[in-house]
Amino acid sequence: MFSVSIMSGQEIIEEKEDAKEAITKEVIDTSKRFKIDGVAAVVGDYVVLESDIDRQFDQLVQAGVSAAEMPTRCQMFGKLLEDKLYMHHSIQDSIVVNDAEIRSNIDQQINAFAQQIGSMEKLVAYYKKNTEQELRDELYDVNKNGKMVKMMQDKIIDEIEVTPEEVRQFFNNIKEDERPIFGTELRVAQIVVIPETTEAAKQKVIDRLNEFRADVMDNGASFTTKAVLYSDDTASKKDGGRYTLNRNRPQMVKEFRDVAFSLEEGEISEPFESIFGYHIIYLNKIRGQEYDVQHIVLRPKETDADIKAAKDELENARQRIIAGDITFADAALEVSDEVETKYDGGQLRNPETQDYSFELTRMDTELYTQLQNLKDGE
Repeated sequence: MFSVSIMSGQEIIEEKEDAKEAITKEVIDTSKRFKIDGVAAVVGDYVVLESDIDRQFDQLVQAGVSAAEMPTRCQMFGKLLEDKLYMHHSIQDSIVVNDAEIRSNIDQQINAFAQQIGSMEKLVAYYKKNTEQELRDELYDVNKNGKMVKMMQDKIIDEIEVTPEEVRQFFNNIKEDERPIFGTELRVAQIVVIPETTEAAKQKVIDRLNEFRADVMDNGASFTTKAVLYSDDTASKKDGGRYTLNRNRPQMVKEFRDVAFSLEEGEISEPFESIFGYHIIYLNKIRGQEYDVQHIVLRPKETDADIKAAKDELENARQRIIAGDITFADAALEVSDEVETKYDGGQLRNPETQDYSFELTRMDTELYTQLQNLKDGE
């Protein structure tokens, strides 16, 4: 009942049905409900979602796999189950994945992909991510999981021996029209010797970089223009020498990172040396842990005598390998100046697949030209 005060009197008013407080209830139309995701399987601590299967198909499409070559959904589901099983047992067997190696591989992948597609922004948009960090996080999971699967597979088959006759019988048992077609693949190792240069040549490069620095700082010249015209970094010069560094993700050599992270916005570094030559860095902007930088690198010019000395060192290593005095891998460790490959037997890693195989038809033209006349083991 409602008590209403009107002046000094009181009146009792009967409650009417239509005066009751209305209770609003939300009506849910169950016909409009839709499924966001679902659990397809659980293997140990790993969950396979239905969206994981869809994502695998998306990745195959992005990789250029045709509809005719696409596996069925059942086959894709089976492959995911198999991978999760390997990952589960790799943890049970205490297999350790090198985190630094994974992140290094990601840096190589992203740099290669960005160079192919044109820019980091286009790459992020292509993979439908909001930021570069989102893309890196996804690639980290993909690379780490793939590494765990590979290491577990290697452990399982480590003591298994397959004879050529067994391979021949297996192949012959496959119907001719069902036999897979594989493109020719190569595995390549190299030894790199960088010619020594004179002190006079080094000083000439340092003086040139100091000229660039002074012209930008004192006369307002364009750092971008100078990078495009003069830098020896062919990968970045077309973009004005631009790179984005992150304090939490090692990229570039240590000397480069140390100098870049010590700068203030708008500051240009003094010339400094790395294994790639002599650099100056211009710090454009700091965005939290990310540093937008530009750089110019110049390499001292080698004399004919410097180049001859490097060739002689390589020829000496080659003769020792041919004579059987040393393996190629040991020679790479002993002689090579290429840090990225010398500790891995000199083997080149495919930036697209992160393994050591290069499909002949997709190999870099310059590399193929050097290899086309070589035989296995030559």
